[in-house]
Amino acid sequence: MASGRFSVRPVRQADYAQWRALWEGYNAFYGRAGATALPEDITRSTWERFARSGEPIHALVAEDGGRLVGLAHYLFHRSTTRLADVCYLQDLFTEPSVRGLGIGRMLIHAACEAAREAGSGRIYWQTQATNAAGRALYDKVAQHHGFIVYSREL
Repeated sequence: MASGRFSVRPVRQADYAQWRALWEGYNAFYGRAGATALPEDITRSTWERFARSGEPIHALVAEDGGRLVGLAHYLFHRSTTRLADVCYLQDLFTEPSVRGLGIGRMLIHAACEAAREAGSGRIYWQTQATNAAGRALYDKVAQHHGFIVYSREL
């Protein structure tokens, strides 16, 4: 998928170094940096899953002339309210220097198309209530149904 100077494509093994920089930026945005950074084995396993056949998790990257400027990770899972799998857009990040140029929208649309091609009829994602810039985009491309997410570490 291309639009002007930016294009979106599946991640490749050769992208590791640039993907890693974006991944670290994404995690830092959510407070996972320094002493609170994800353990290295999580990052390594996440990367390896993208290349493993049969994995339900996938990665897209946005590119600007060979430089990666955004990422999207999505996965498919069963649902109790649908027959077909649904798609969860787990991670979405664009490099701060190119925000507002449509890259996030392109990544969302590419994930939607991948989900549609896989037979999924729904894609969803979550974000922090304080992510005003992200929510401004999300309000234009999807519906907020009012759900609040709870989690508990086990």
